[in-house]
Amino acid sequence: MIFAAGLGTRLKPLTDTMPKALVPLAGKTLLQWQIEKLKAAGITDIVVNVHHFADKIIDYLRENNYFGCNIQVSDERDMLLETGGGLRKAKSLLTGFRLPASECPKDPILICNVDILSNIDIPTLLKAYNPDEMGVVVVYPRDTQRYLLFDDSSRLCGWTNIATGEVRGPVADNQYPIANTRKLAFSGMQLLNPRIFEVMDKVVAEKGEKFSLIDLYLSIAEKEILRAFIPENYRMMDVGKINQLSEAESFATTLVQ
Repeated sequence: MIFAAGLGTRLKPLTDTMPKALVPLAGKTLLQWQIEKLKAAGITDIVVNVHHFADKIIDYLRENNYFGCNIQVSDERDMLLETGGGLRKAKSLLTGFRLPASECPKDPILICNVDILSNIDIPTLLKAYNPDEMGVVVVYPRDTQRYLLFDDSSRLCGWTNIATGEVRGPVADNQYPIANTRKLAFSGMQLLNPRIFEVMDKVVAEKGEKFSLIDLYLSIAEKEILRAFIPENYRMMDVGKINQLSEAESFATTLVQ
């Protein structure tokens, strides 16, 4: 699933007239970069969620013959649901989708943000999935303000904002000494067990239909296992700001599709 419903406010004024997913970068749109990376890994069953300028994304996919993939659209025009709510809404579309069987026979759900470019090797990520656990979250060490926290077995156990001192998750309940955790930055990609849909009720009851995947992860971290996945030789870029587009174009040309 590609999250492409965001408003793209940091990319204004471009996103005053187009969705973030269609922002051009080195001869392709951000959405095309993501689709082609998935397709190169053998993944052709894809859901794209839409909200801001939804019709333009739908028309773009149709005009490009869906890039030779089986692409379905999850329509959030009525309400932008954030990442967790967006995944929940797309449940029926994701049912029956398959990842390459030779790599990952239990059919987890691979989720990525449309505005994150990286050199991640998706087949290696697929091999890291354990069907007995809830999934793996792609993270890596970098300087930021907000971090996911992992214990010595690489299990997610909390979240912190080092600028404000806020701590959430099992760590906040003193189940883990925070000094013994590893702080890693989220990189906008995860591989989830389809069973994730069965554990959403608590966060939906607390927050309603609109919630983030981070909210969901923290609500289940005490009972469910989500592991850190740190790609080797990882390079990534969040194409989030208008003044980064030139740098992002240079970065995109270094990626092998």
